[in-house]
Amino acid sequence: MPHIPLARRFLTFVIVVVLCGGLFWGRIASAQNSLPTPAPGTSAQGDAAKPQDAKTYSAQATNAQSPSDNAEVSTQDSPATFRVRVNLVLVRVVVRDAKGNIVPNLRREDFELFDNRKPQAISSFSADTPESQAAKSISAATPSGEVAAPTPEGAEVAAQVKKMPQRFVAVMFDDVHLSMDDAMFVRTATTKLFSALAASDRVGIFSSSGQFVQQFTADREVLNKSLLKIQPHSPTGGALAHECPDVSYYQADLIQNGHDDQALAVAAEDAVQCAFQGNEVELPAARNVAEVVSSRVLSLGDQATEFAYRHMEDVMRQLAQMPGQRVMVFVSPGFIPTTLWSQTHDLIDRANHAGIVINTIDARGLYTSDVLGDIADRPTDSLKVRGYKGTYRVAAQFAQNQVMEQLAYGTGGTFFHNRNDVDEGLREAAAAPPLSYLLGFSPQNLKVDGSFHTIVVRMTNKQKYSIQARNGYYAPKSIRDPAEAAKQEIREAIFSQEELHDVPIELQTQFFKTDAVSARLSVLTHFDLKGIHFRKADGRNRDSLTIATAIFDENGNYVTGGEKLVEMKLLDTTYERLSHSGLTLKSSYEVKPGSYMVRLVVRDGEGSQMAARNGAVTIPN
Repeated sequence: MPHIPLARRFLTFVIVVVLCGGLFWGRIASAQNSLPTPAPGTSAQGDAAKPQDAKTYSAQATNAQSPSDNAEVSTQDSPATFRVRVNLVLVRVVVRDAKGNIVPNLRREDFELFDNRKPQAISSFSADTPESQAAKSISAATPSGEVAAPTPEGAEVAAQVKKMPQRFVAVMFDDVHLSMDDAMFVRTATTKLFSALAASDRVGIFSSSGQFVQQFTADREVLNKSLLKIQPHSPTGGALAHECPDVSYYQADLIQNGHDDQALAVAAEDAVQCAFQGNEVELPAARNVAEVVSSRVLSLGDQATEFAYRHMEDVMRQLAQMPGQRVMVFVSPGFIPTTLWSQTHDLIDRANHAGIVINTIDARGLYTSDVLGDIADRPTDSLKVRGYKGTYRVAAQFAQNQVMEQLAYGTGGTFFHNRNDVDEGLREAAAAPPLSYLLGFSPQNLKVDGSFHTIVVRMTNKQKYSIQARNGYYAPKSIRDPAEAAKQEIREAIFSQEELHDVPIELQTQFFKTDAVSARLSVLTHFDLKGIHFRKADGRNRDSLTIATAIFDENGNYVTGGEKLVEMKLLDTTYERLSHSGLTLKSSYEVKPGSYMVRLVVRDGEGSQMAARNGAVTIPN
């Protein structure tokens, strides 16, 4: 068999693929003019990626369901399936000095972290500011791929890009636990938050009952009208009011979960008075009544808390999909999680992985402990139990604060409480801390038992700084499937604003207006193969890359996106060439003229490395 030069064999392969109806071709820097022309019906502007410099190798492969085993580079597009690193526990830390000022310029080695008193290696570290969380702008190319020269129109486009949303604030009213008085109070106070919004801010209004949703918008009039719809919506339908005996949720928790004999005796005495006309002979029967009522009260209270948690998860899931700085403002009088603390820490985990800061507002404002109960609905406690029940009310009001404090401190937020300027607190709560540190560690030999692990963060220099951080986490109850974990990692990264640099990539965009109301937006990903770990097998350099792209509109709503799987089985000569020139791949999407945020995530199959970039582009009308 005669010897055929490698370059001719490679070119022959390319021609065969094109003639078979694919869109795959290779571009070699030293032989740019030798490429075949695109097949009929192919738009050179919409489907062909022009190299940005003479060293770029560009490839667009067919969307084959079964790529050839001999193909050196093949791609396969799939619909978007967007939804952290395995076993990675994230701890957001805010450090303040003796005067309450946030301490800047801290490094990884300034911190030490303990899990159940055992020192842990801090595997990831970053310092986050509102500026670092904002999506970066990139230049939008002209249809020919050349960067547009500065023009008055270009200046207008640049100004529009600057107005792209940089901060998303989800204001969530806990109408499951709010009283009517508290609801009216916080509705009035919230208007001050809206008046302080910047042009690039987007605010959504949500309720823990799920009865009302106002999607993210910058329209202050719409937001103000939406506030009028916030009112109490208890899922128990008032079933907890004036039971006989009158047992509070806090007291029911003491009886059922704490096995507190005194709390049960107080409830039994209540039952003697209200059910047996004060006949102490019926005390054993009264105890049975007290047990039944406290069990029902606890169940209904847990149901209300579960209801609030599920809708908080829904809002956090939606907020996590917004490109930019993310803040949740949770307005509530507080509640008692009892046995649901693990779900509280699950919310903290979700927030930290999604880059969400939770600021909490005590809807009660400035208040004093209410020993005698609600003045508008005085309890009719007998003299024998009045003192005990007053103690339970004070303890319950204190316990209600704990979940609010945990949600805020565990995510780098602030707990605004016991103050009469709730309107000012809401305005301040719309912002993330000016500086926080995100520490990550992977627990070694972590038992899959669902147990609680305490977290302690200290400063290595022993300075007397005030440290705000989460106090622990719950171990998983089951082992995650590695393949599903990888998919989840991509899904969560695509809706994050964090830039990752494990894989060296560059992001560029092109657009081509197909008519007055439609355009084709192309996202180009350039890889530096020297930073990718290949596996050598059967004389080839093998690796797979998953490229996920998401495009959001100017209000942060998901518009379109997709995933591309790139299979590389490179011969040594091809690998050597691409190590110098790099590889460029392109994904194209049909959009309308307007301003868009672009999020690009790449995952390396062999090394499980991640890269992520943010961009913004405006397609003029």
